[in-house]
Amino acid sequence: MATEKGKKTVLKFDSEEDVSNALAKYTADLSGKFIKEKGSFTVVLSGGSLIDTMRKLVEPPYKGSVDWSKWWIFWVDERVVPLDHDDSNYKLAWDGFLSKVPIPSSNTYAINDKESPEGAAIDYEARLKQLVESKVLPLSAATGFPKFDLMLLGMGPDGHVASLFPSRPHRHEKERLVTFITDSPKPPPPRITFTFPVINSASEIAMVITGAELAYMVDVALGSAPPPDGIPPPCTEVSAEEELTWFLDKDAASKLQTSG
Repeated sequence: MATEKGKKTVLKFDSEEDVSNALAKYTADLSGKFIKEKGSFTVVLSGGSLIDTMRKLVEPPYKGSVDWSKWWIFWVDERVVPLDHDDSNYKLAWDGFLSKVPIPSSNTYAINDKESPEGAAIDYEARLKQLVESKVLPLSAATGFPKFDLMLLGMGPDGHVASLFPSRPHRHEKERLVTFITDSPKPPPPRITFTFPVINSASEIAMVITGAELAYMVDVALGSAPPPDGIPPPCTEVSAEEELTWFLDKDAASKLQTSG
């Protein structure tokens, strides 16, 4: 049935280095699969430690074997700052990843950093709709929202995903593809972010979580820990149409009970 959500897989690794190696193989394998099926690979990046954990992708064997010319790059959220600002997720991705592989610049969808937060969100949503019209982005048969091939996500210690925070109403947005926030509880305050209907329409999602400071929230999302204040945090709402895969290092998984 088109309305059924995909499966969830939890992978635990001894170290962040092992996560990095596994994430590179996972991403390269999906790249090959989607390019073979439809001639392109649409990838949504996030900020934080993710880009560093993607470092193995720009090393042999993947740097020379992946067909980078067929990649399209987007951001699940972005800080509304100049693209060369140290707070920019685009700059983070450029410095650590995009500058090292030959993805066409015309396939890289950074925000319009000359706009206000609201203007940047409206502009980004309009550009996504243009890609739907030009058949680069299909629509999910289940939701009617654009369907990306792969989203690479992290989360914060408060359980936020993208710039969808526990204490802000944007996590409940159901109509817009992209919304904006001017009072992010984590600096810098102005941001744009994909909404959950878009995030959860992705074919594949990787939740890439490393470090002991995230162990409690991993237990909330995957284990038995009660959510703070009794309200499930945004990380518990993530699902993918095909498969959601959690990549955890030993520290991030430390509060999960090991099954027998």
